[in-house]
Amino acid sequence: MPRVGIALGSNLGDRLANLQAARDCLLDIATPGEPFLQASTYQTEPLLCPPGSPLFYNSAVEINFSGAPFELLELTQSIEKKLGRTGAPLRNAPRVIDVDLLYFGDEVIDTEALVLPHPRIGERRFVLQPLAEIRPDLVLPGQAASVSELLSSLESSEPPLVLVTLAIRDSPL
Repeated sequence: MPRVGIALGSNLGDRLANLQAARDCLLDIATPGEPFLQASTYQTEPLLCPPGSPLFYNSAVEINFSGAPFELLELTQSIEKKLGRTGAPLRNAPRVIDVDLLYFGDEVIDTEALVLPHPRIGERRFVLQPLAEIRPDLVLPGQAASVSELLSSLESSEPPLVLVTLAIRDSPL
């Protein structure tokens, strides 16, 4: 059964509560009895967002999932809708919740609807840093370096992330 990485983000409303609600929804779809890993939550600057966008809270989780990648995509999109995300007229507009699939085991998928592993993981500190907390030695399909090595070699103009909450390292269901 594949381990699945998922990035969480929110920059509208009660950001921490939004991330916790998304995490709780992911607990509901994770394979029972398997480890649920959650990184710390960080406050981050909006990246490639419209001017004046609020600061984000970001985290990452890893679960076991017994279904298929496109089934999980549908579930994560339904979580976003359930938690109040609406279609935005502008790309990268502020949002209540963002639930993005990062990887799905060793799967490599490149379709209009889904690309795995996520093509910009290695370019984004707000994804790499939380992911490195829970899976530092993970080498994603198509990569030669581990997540922690990608983070340490990252050349980014992103400001340092600000810790908001500590990680839940391993929480069996």
